Amino acid sequence: MLSDINQWFLSLGAEYGVNPYIFGGIYVGAIPFFLASIAWLVKRARAGRSTVVPTLAAGFFFVSAYIYLAIAGRNIPVWVWIFLAALVVYGAWSTIRDTRRKIAAPDEE
Repeated sequence: MLSDINQWFLSLGAEYGVNPYIFGGIYVGAIPFFLASIAWLVKRARAGRSTVVPTLAAGFFFVSAYIYLAIAGRNIPVWVWIFLAALVVYGAWSTIRDTRRKIAAPDEE
């Protein structure tokens, strides 16, 4: 059964021109960099310094797997892009909300 699931998973990648393992690797591999960028952003915001670079870095790591999909993918159905757009919008809203809370919270050090 696991072999069948793996075969189906890989067939999706072949159909759309995307290696699912690379996509998953980018998706999971970007998480620590995203979290580090958010920590950097919070630290700079609390210090009253510019947050442009950490914000751009966090945004890049947040969408990096989807950038791979956009570059390598082909014939991706429209419903996938709509679903991904909804995920990105919700994730951005959630991240902004949580980051603002962290910035506003008193320093715990």
